[in-house]
Amino acid sequence: MEIRQLEALIGIADHGSFSGAAEVLGTVQSNISNRIAHLEKELGTELVSRSNGLLTESGEIVVDRARRILGELRGIASDVSELNAEIHGQVVLGMIGSAGRWIVPLLLEALKENYPHIALHIVEGTNSVIEPQLVKGQLDLAVVAWPIYAPELTGVDIFSEDLVLIVAKDHPLASTPEPLTFATLAEYEILLPFRGTPIRREIDEASRLQGVELKPLIELDGLRTIASLTFDGYGPSILPATMLSRHLRDKFVARHIDKIAKRRVLLATRRFGFPAAPVRAIHALLIDVVRHATNVPDGVYLGKTPAQ
Repeated sequence: MEIRQLEALIGIADHGSFSGAAEVLGTVQSNISNRIAHLEKELGTELVSRSNGLLTESGEIVVDRARRILGELRGIASDVSELNAEIHGQVVLGMIGSAGRWIVPLLLEALKENYPHIALHIVEGTNSVIEPQLVKGQLDLAVVAWPIYAPELTGVDIFSEDLVLIVAKDHPLASTPEPLTFATLAEYEILLPFRGTPIRREIDEASRLQGVELKPLIELDGLRTIASLTFDGYGPSILPATMLSRHLRDKFVARHIDKIAKRRVLLATRRFGFPAAPVRAIHALLIDVVRHATNVPDGVYLGKTPAQ
């Protein structure tokens, strides 16, 4: 009995098909079929019904124990790795731009002190770019905005942040009483994230509940580009508060918006497979540096998200 056979069976249980298991495990469907066939031959029973692709009663029993087996294996490796201060290897970390502005400096400083032999590569992008790369194994883990749409991924909350209107100080909205209502915002054209992106989802949900539809000046899937357009004088935008750097506050302000949810930011990983020791080390280190950060940007909340 091999670990990869148990991983294949768990993949089928969670994704409902041989092809789904193959995708999340980074292989082809024929390999999954072979692994299951060998496991069934060894156990002398059918584990997956070929008529409907569902687990048999025997399959359910094996999956239950397989999850515990893989959990114990992860525990063994974790316990041993903690005794080894000289972890070597490479980690590719995906990062949404707004988070990278303040997390990366903290992470690099801690990396030098704790894991000097880990080579960390950081790839910046949007959720729509990062999620497929993480699913395919091109990234080892990633800092992304909630929600995560790919079923192959899971995540843990690391912080939340205000969504605000960033606007030039000479714009009428800069002097409008706070918090700004969506009815007030609807009177102006706003630079907005592309429809379907996590941040746009929060904006649209809040505006829908207030019976208002905003007028986009343009829609883009890239917060840095939207911020650049605002800072170049093209108009106000709704963005995470972290996008307004301190050196820009002499010309721009962040205005609070009424009844809009805070953006949740998560550290995402693949649900299946056993990450290497360097990946586990960076995962733990990133959570630790964020949790204990003392100089976080305005509008960022560590731990439990404050009430809306």
